[in-house]
Amino acid sequence: MNAPSAPTPSPVPFRSHARRRAFEIGFWVVTTLINAVANSVTVLMDIRRTRLDFGAWEPVTWEWSSAVLMLALAPAVVWFTRRVPLHWDTWRRTLPLYVLASLVFNLAHVLGMVAIREVVYAAHGAEYDFGPWLEQLGYEYLKDVRSFASMVVLVEGYRFIRRRLQGEASLLGEPDEGPPVEPVERPERFLIRKLGREFLVAANDIEWLQAAGNYVNLRVRGHDYPLRCTMATIEERLDPSRFARIHRSYMVNLGQVASIEPLDTGDARVHLSDGTVLPCSRRHRDALRERAGFA
Repeated sequence: MNAPSAPTPSPVPFRSHARRRAFEIGFWVVTTLINAVANSVTVLMDIRRTRLDFGAWEPVTWEWSSAVLMLALAPAVVWFTRRVPLHWDTWRRTLPLYVLASLVFNLAHVLGMVAIREVVYAAHGAEYDFGPWLEQLGYEYLKDVRSFASMVVLVEGYRFIRRRLQGEASLLGEPDEGPPVEPVERPERFLIRKLGREFLVAANDIEWLQAAGNYVNLRVRGHDYPLRCTMATIEERLDPSRFARIHRSYMVNLGQVASIEPLDTGDARVHLSDGTVLPCSRRHRDALRERAGFA
């Protein structure tokens, strides 16, 4: 009986990627903690000033139950904005989806925080009353839609800045005058814009490509340059004698392939000359071996 194969190593978790993920997670956690503490103190001060009959634990429960749900929903907002990115040329089509997402966000937030409050109140021997549901849902939506919009703006703003810092790729278009110096439909070079500078990268210098939502990251000498394009589109335009699809989310430069490691599952690992390991699905394994000269 064959021993179970080890999980495929991820090609991306370099130190910079790990630091970025830690920063992103830390940002949401720290922001949530600051807001929850500040809001709890503010509400508690208002209760004491107006001499309302509430225990000190109640405003803390209200604010922290809301904050915990906001934090839990943050990954969903990040995922949604990646799957349905906002662009000037598509905003009319995507705006209704964002309105629907804000309604789902509101419902999940309210149901979750009410459940937490009911548990905490029961632990204190009390009963939590959310009030008339229809009226309260409308009230909470007016607050949640602003929170949802703020989270979307933060996520998209962060991505915009990160793309500008790491550089963003684009395909060369037709010149205003005269014939193009190279075939536009089979690009030999890509234009990279980074921090106000522009430079060209040869297509053959791309080591591998990875799909990332509505972008495809071009891996070139240790740097990722996002290209606003789908994997299927760029696969059609790259030279098939140089590049091969190896996975739903990956393409590879055939000249960078050092070895192909078959797995018991029928999939494979593609080892590149720089030590990077990429996943290869079973449907692409045999074709890759033949095209890379390993058959």
